[in-house]
Amino acid sequence: MVIINIIGGLAVLGSYAWGLLGFPETRGGIWGGIPESMKPFYTYSMLTAAAGYFLFTPFFLFRVDPQKLDQSGPFSFSIINWLYLLVLIPSALWLPLTFELLQAPSDFLWLLVRLVLAITALGSLGLLYAIVRLRSHAGAVGFWLALLGILAFNLQTTLLDALVWTSYFPYPNPM
Repeated sequence: MVIINIIGGLAVLGSYAWGLLGFPETRGGIWGGIPESMKPFYTYSMLTAAAGYFLFTPFFLFRVDPQKLDQSGPFSFSIINWLYLLVLIPSALWLPLTFELLQAPSDFLWLLVRLVLAITALGSLGLLYAIVRLRSHAGAVGFWLALLGILAFNLQTTLLDALVWTSYFPYPNPM
């Protein structure tokens, strides 16, 4: 899980650095049709989601014993690793795909961008479920911090990204 988070985290951060630094002329386009009035809330939510990631990940790293979980359930620790992959891989693909969509609009890319956001949301919801199911693996403070973190993360990835952003991002008009 540590390796997944290091490599996946670097891939996500690298894709953002690549996109935001490499495409200054079109980076405003990644907002799609999000109204100006919503952008400050979005920015705040992105920051709280990132902070939330650092609240819930230690729960899995330090409070959940993989061997005990594998032996006594309710599911295998490998499921948690797969959920992180469902979050990190599509998250690293989203910005490059979105910039490609802005430069070369197509139905395929439009659908692919939505798919990577939906997969990220699915992984986020799975991690929320895992935290709730594994409540007994942490003390009260550890559980509540993890729950607070994953809720902030889900607000961004599930509600704002997968549902709101996609509804405001215009359907491409290929030339």
